[in-house]
Amino acid sequence: MPETAEIQNVVYPQDKLTEELRLAEEIRAEIAQALDRTRDIDDDELMEMVTEAVFRKSRVSWLNIAQKREIADMVYNSMRRLDILQPLLDDKSITEIMVNGPDKIFIERGGRIFRTEAAFADHQKLEDVIQNIVSRTNRSVNEASPIVDFVLPDGSRVNVVLRPIALNGPIMTIRKFPDKPMTLEQLTEAGSLSAEAAEVLDCLVRAKYNIFICGGTGSGKTTFLNALAARIPPDERIITIEDSAELQFTGVDNLVRLETRNANSEGKGMITIRDLIRTSLRMRPERIIVGEVRGEEALDMLQAMNTGHDGSLSTGHANSAEDMLKRLETMVISASSIPLDAVRQQIASAIDIMVHLGRLRDKTRRVLEITEVAGCSDGRIILNPLFVFEETTETCSENGPGVSVAADDGNVSDRNAGSRTDDSAVIRDFGTQSAASRISGIQADGIRPVRGSLKWTGNMLTRTYKLKMAGVRCRLGGDM
Repeated sequence: MPETAEIQNVVYPQDKLTEELRLAEEIRAEIAQALDRTRDIDDDELMEMVTEAVFRKSRVSWLNIAQKREIADMVYNSMRRLDILQPLLDDKSITEIMVNGPDKIFIERGGRIFRTEAAFADHQKLEDVIQNIVSRTNRSVNEASPIVDFVLPDGSRVNVVLRPIALNGPIMTIRKFPDKPMTLEQLTEAGSLSAEAAEVLDCLVRAKYNIFICGGTGSGKTTFLNALAARIPPDERIITIEDSAELQFTGVDNLVRLETRNANSEGKGMITIRDLIRTSLRMRPERIIVGEVRGEEALDMLQAMNTGHDGSLSTGHANSAEDMLKRLETMVISASSIPLDAVRQQIASAIDIMVHLGRLRDKTRRVLEITEVAGCSDGRIILNPLFVFEETTETCSENGPGVSVAADDGNVSDRNAGSRTDDSAVIRDFGTQSAASRISGIQADGIRPVRGSLKWTGNMLTRTYKLKMAGVRCRLGGDM
């Protein structure tokens, strides 16, 4: 059972209403009845109405300044924001909010999941909050269409599933992102990758290598994609394509952001990622960034990469770089009846670099593998591992404890990166690829930090023509 988090100003007992909650509900009902529904009321005007109503109530029931502010926030949050979830959304230390029905609300903080004591009054109140925020995104969710994805104004990604699909619903999951996207330097300082690997990735992005990022849920794919995209020269034209817009770019003026659209109530008007990729090719793109590939759009993405649109970036869900390539094969075949050999040749020609991320047993997010797609031979895609994560363990020695040695990877399967088979002599099985020290000093209670580092395998890049064309010098290109 997850621990109960102590979150200030969010503990609303469900068994009885406090005096503040009763007053807040009375004020909310009073304002809702007095609202002029013939015109739009902006946020400032509504807040002024709430404040005046709170002061009127305080003449009857004495309230101190803190209580007045709390009641005003509660009323305003319930009418224009996320009600009891708003304090959680405002808490910068919380990275995910999971609502499993009205009375089971969980949060993720520091990589660990806690249950809060916050609770909605009933299912209807939770549904009202959901409808309130969904209606502002030009999307709809109801029993006929019970699933929706959208993005809040602060960039947080939201997924909603209503009953009857969600048996204990409504279910709402909010993935929060930092106000400013993390850079490669920050990821290096946090221990997610090595300085040497960050330097190489910087060279590859500037030289317009096509890079594909893969990993499991919550492994940091979007964060890493943002960090790589920040290395794109500011004078290039970038087109982003996403299901729900969550990528963050700074310092890029020539930026086009495209987002898919669901079908309307009549089943018309759907705009898919495939449609957007095809449209983007007519928009004079220098780089195309696809937020996530999960279906038939993989074919269009590969064709774009193979028709002169170098420097493209994308992400996908997989247990390893090799597994991601197999998933791409399946996606392409589902879109068109192309022979498997031709599909593999397309993938090997389109994608230059695979970056695999993992979320480890100590809850840290790490780069586990950076691999070059070295080509296709005898119907198999050849991988050339450049960097891999090697775990170390602390053992006792004659000089005392604390000596780090390489972990024995001969008989341990890699839970995060998945199993690998030798497709070529250049493909190696690196065994356990678990993460290293805690990110930013975070310590998980009862969980020993995983120690290790991202190491260079000694392999050099086999495809260096893009580096030469861009005039970029790289230590793995053989010219440094």
